Parts: sequence; structure tokens; C-alpha cells
Amino acid sequence: MSKLTTLALPLLTSLLFSTAVFSAPETELQDQTATPEVTEATDEAVENPTIPPSPEGYKFNKQTVVDLARSLSKQPMQAPQKAPEALNGMDYETYRQINFQQNQAVWGNSPTKFSIQLFAPGFLYQDLIEIDAVENGRAFPIEVKPDSFTTPNDEINQLITQVGKYAGLRLHYPINRNEYKDEFIVFQGASYFRAVSRGQNYGVSARGLAIDVAQPTGEEFPMFRHFWIERPSTSQEAIVVHALLDSKRVTGAYRFGIYPGSPTRVDVEATLFPRDDIKHVGLAPITSMYMFNGSLNHSRTEDFREAVHDSEGLQIQTGKDELLWRPLNNPENLQISAFMDQSPKGFGLIQRHRRFADYQDLEANYQNRPSMWIKPLNDWGEGHVELVEIPSNSEANDNIVAYWQPKGGLKKGEPFTYSYRLTMTNDTPVLADKPHIVRSAQGNKLQNDNEEVVIDFNNIDITDMNTIAVDASISSGEIIEAHLAPNPYQNGVRAYVTFDPKDANSAELRVQLQQEGKPLAATWLYRWLNE
Repeated sequence: MSKLTTLALPLLTSLLFSTAVFSAPETELQDQTATPEVTEATDEAVENPTIPPSPEGYKFNKQTVVDLARSLSKQPMQAPQKAPEALNGMDYETYRQINFQQNQAVWGNSPTKFSIQLFAPGFLYQDLIEIDAVENGRAFPIEVKPDSFTTPNDEINQLITQVGKYAGLRLHYPINRNEYKDEFIVFQGASYFRAVSRGQNYGVSARGLAIDVAQPTGEEFPMFRHFWIERPSTSQEAIVVHALLDSKRVTGAYRFGIYPGSPTRVDVEATLFPRDDIKHVGLAPITSMYMFNGSLNHSRTEDFREAVHDSEGLQIQTGKDELLWRPLNNPENLQISAFMDQSPKGFGLIQRHRRFADYQDLEANYQNRPSMWIKPLNDWGEGHVELVEIPSNSEANDNIVAYWQPKGGLKKGEPFTYSYRLTMTNDTPVLADKPHIVRSAQGNKLQNDNEEVVIDFNNIDITDMNTIAVDASISSGEIIEAHLAPNPYQNGVRAYVTFDPKDANSAELRVQLQQEGKPLAATWLYRWLNE
């Protein structure tokens, strides 16, 4: 079971840091290495007007990107080229009128289930990147032509053609119905990418790498500056994308084995080449939005909706198989939590509630936003899952970040290789048919002013309540009472925990159901704030 301690961090630009560290027991290292199933495409080449007429191209395989990243790491980063101001100064409404023409889609008219469309530079996407197509082990730069995009006017079209580079890419595949190729994954902006499974809408995002998140020195944003897309064969239901990551203090070679469907998953292999020591580095970073949930933390403004969030909780499966559930918060001051572990088995930001009634938003449809689950495919050793919660007053801002921070960070000149599987699920995959924490709420206990939280668990047999115990603790103050009651509406139980935080401004709560001395469900963790 997890051990809880509290650390204090210095003041950062008037925002108060509050850090909690949750230590999972030590565990023996376990090798979970798995090789992604997607293979290098070797199908016959097809004619494509977006590929230069040169029949030669250049030799390419996964090692090409690794060698390039290693070479770049030995010299200072060269800043990427920027789009001209006439493109960067566009507003959103103008930029959204620029569309890659469907008849220009890479492999769009060839016998493959996939198609690729590209983004023009401009608006927020000012960095110019290169995108190459790979066929038969050779790579060909994808040219920008005068008819590559539809644009609001000829001047913008000429500028985009002259620039000759792109700002990102998106892949299409029939994940919802056979006759239509849905957009299901997008790479655009720094090292960000996001994906959906069948029936989902975009929400939570992933990143290639996070550096110095919420640190006093400011965050460093690595970028994918070159992509290579392998042409899939006629029958292939997966696609491979390679990317070169570059940043001030690190380069990296990434291979994405992408499997669209139900659920969509991405197998990521990465090799990093640090230019300098990096203490605060985040592997497999996830970025999301959380404003409020009416039962646990209320909106600071009048809002007709029940809840507003892309993700509602952080789920962790530790190296010892303990499951942790940490509801998210939109605090008044910046909060950082660290969950110590060794050889983690998974973590993710989860959107658990799936009914329209849970949100009452006809436009955003938060009930359709995906959860994102990260499963390491090799041994990640010692470190911690870090959760950053940033104060926000707008649902347009992503204010939640979660990632794995390896102990010791990255060392200059020492390559660092890791792999993981990213799955766009509706809930935590490892909890299928197991007890879930389905609701958390807080308030004052009836008939007195004591603080109280209630936690609902489902999928628990309540025929013999005497076999189930609730174990509750708090880092500051005291637990006054903790008891259970049957909850037939959830086919489970409700835990009531009454506590007194004394004079503390914050306190870490931990609640676990036990049966015969063993955890019955995920351990519930929460930071109570006196706000």
C-alpha cells in the first residue's frame, strides 16, 4: 500500500506550489518489453502527384532517424524556420479556411484504407516542419504545390507554396463506418498529438516529451521537426510514422506504430540523446482540461452544466499492482503531486462518466471525450508519476499534465531508450469487470460543520458487509469517522469519511476498501484544500 508524505516547494511567480509524494513499495524489476506489430512497409509503390518526380529518393529505415538524432545532439539546436508574418498574423477564422485538398491526399486514391492530409503553416502554427513519404524503403519529400490547399485568396496560396513546408499532419481511417475515412489522429504543434477511437471526440492530448513543466525557469517545449510516413500495404490495418524530436537540451528518434479502431492504440518507441543534463523530464506526457465537477468541486462562476472536463481522474497501476485513483481539481494555486513507484505498469487520465446527463453540454459532448492509458513496454525503473494541476478560468485551456519522471532525469551524452503503448479507451483498461470508483463528493457532514467526503464503489458484492472494512487516513488533522453503507444503485458500497483538518490549509486524504486484509478496489487519494 502507498505511503504518503508531503513536501514543500518554493513560490513561483506568485503561484503557491504544494507537492505530495506517494511512495509505492519497492519491487523487483520486471522486463515488459514488447515489440510493436507494425512492420516496415514494403508494398509496391504507387504513382502520387505529391511526391517529387525523382525516382531515387533516399534510403530510409528506423535507424535513419536514430542516426540523425544522435548527430544533431552533438551540436547546438538550430531554431526552426518560421512562417512569414503574413501567415502567422492570420486569425482563427481565416486559418480554418485553409484546407488540404482531398484529391491531393497522400495515397488518397490508392488501394489502402489510410489517407494522409497535411496542415499549412500559419496562425498559432508558425514552425515549419518537413514531411516525407516512405515507400519500398526509400523516402521522398512531399512537395507543396499551388493546388495542394484551398485558401481564402491567391495571396495566401502563393505564400504557402513559396514556403514549401508544413505545420503538421493528420491520418484518416474508417473507424466508425466502412464507407468513410474518419480523421483519427493529428500531429500538430510542438510535439503534441491527439487521437480518438470509435465514437469518440477529441479531448485529451499526448506529447512526445515534457521538460521543466511548472519549474521556475520556465517550460522547454520540444518539437517534432521532421516526419516520415510509411505507406501501408493494401491489406494493412496499421500505419507507421517516424518523427525527429529536437529541443534546446535533447534530440530524439520516435517510431509510432498506429492502430486505429476500437480502441485506437499507438505503440511508441523512443531514443533520446541529451545535449545537457535534464533533471525535470516527463516521459509519455498527457495534457488535458479540468474545470469542475459539481459533486466534488464546484464552478467558481454560475454554470448550468453538471461538470466540465476532458478528464476527471488520474489512474495509476503501480509496479506492485496497487491501483490508485486521484480525482482531478482546478485549484486556486498551482499544485504538483508526485506518486513514487518502481517499474510502473500503467497510468492515465480517465474520463469515466459516459452519459449526457453527467455534463448537460450539447456542444462539447464531454461524455464522448477519450481516456488515455499509458502502458510501459519495457522496464522504466525508479521514478514517479507527476500530476500538475494549473488554475484555470477557461475550458479552452489545458490545465492538467501527467507524465512519468525517471529518477535522476537524463544525463548529457547518455542515450535513453524507452517504449510504451498509448490507448484511447473509454475507461481504465485494467479495470474491466472490476470494482470502480464511480463518484466522489465532498461537503459538510449533516448536523455539524465537520468536513466529509463520500466515495461510491460499484461491482462489489454487498451480501456480507461485515467482510469489508474502510481504511482512511489524513496527512494533517484527524479522521473522525469512516464507515460504509450499501449502495444498491451502483451495485456496490458508499464510503463516508468525516475528518477535521485542524489548522491546515491542505491535507492529503487516503481511503482504501479492504477485504481479508487485501485491497478490494483502487485506493482513493485526494488533496483537500481550504479554498
